[in-house]
Amino acid sequence: MLFFLFQGASSLLDMILYYESTTHLDISDNSSMGTSSWRALAHLIKQSVCLYRLDVCNVALVDYPVQALSKALRSSRLTVLHLQHVQLSGMPLYTLGALKTNQALRELHLANNLLNSYQDALHLRDLLRFNNTLQTLELSNNAVADALEELCDGLRWQEGGLKVLLLRNNQITVKGMEHLAKTLGNEGIQIIREPLMVNNSVLQLGLAQASITCEAVALAEFLAESRQIQRLDLRHNEVKVGGLMALSLALKINRSLCSLHVDHMPQQEEYANNNSIANNDNH
Repeated sequence: MLFFLFQGASSLLDMILYYESTTHLDISDNSSMGTSSWRALAHLIKQSVCLYRLDVCNVALVDYPVQALSKALRSSRLTVLHLQHVQLSGMPLYTLGALKTNQALRELHLANNLLNSYQDALHLRDLLRFNNTLQTLELSNNAVADALEELCDGLRWQEGGLKVLLLRNNQITVKGMEHLAKTLGNEGIQIIREPLMVNNSVLQLGLAQASITCEAVALAEFLAESRQIQRLDLRHNEVKVGGLMALSLALKINRSLCSLHVDHMPQQEEYANNNSIANNDNH
């Protein structure tokens, strides 16, 4: 991996391309890169046969930088791209339309970009709809709470590409789901349950901090019927006893799951559940 942080990086980028030995390039935190440096980076991305991973984090990816990157991605050989905290919301994400037709990229990390559930959601839906080679899509720490329907619509078109979808900390709340004329209650998870059952590629699903409560019952139904899901993360939610019981029953049926992450049952709820069982026994 090569990491650099200084002005006038274009000469170094040209040198990297000339010697063709760098496989992982990290240019994060280089807010002082000028037009010539971005032009050199785009040329490197298009021409290099060794570079497989690029990290561009904590910079403002707007105007010329995002335009140069988008053009380079049309013919790049990159397989891993990290674009965390680069102000992608709005026009920059739209400008990265080349991602829809890129056939080389396998991992795309878009965490911490304030991606919203309006125009950004539509761009993400189109990305999932037209790109069937992407295997990992990370959307953690954004604001796509209202975009579940759009994302799941994109998943319907996935035939064998996407394996990992990370939605950690995306403000998926009841208020957010109301914009879809639904509530996050049982209907909310039902919205994503059916598309997930149709999808035949997703292997890992991260729904940590997604305000899930009794909706875990619907996820248990998906888990029972899924033949490919390998990892399900439900930590930092308020999954109730009924949801945990449903998940437990689903695990007896499912043959693909390798890892299920849930929090320990709150002591108060566990105490109340034990009392309820004791009272039933007395009767």
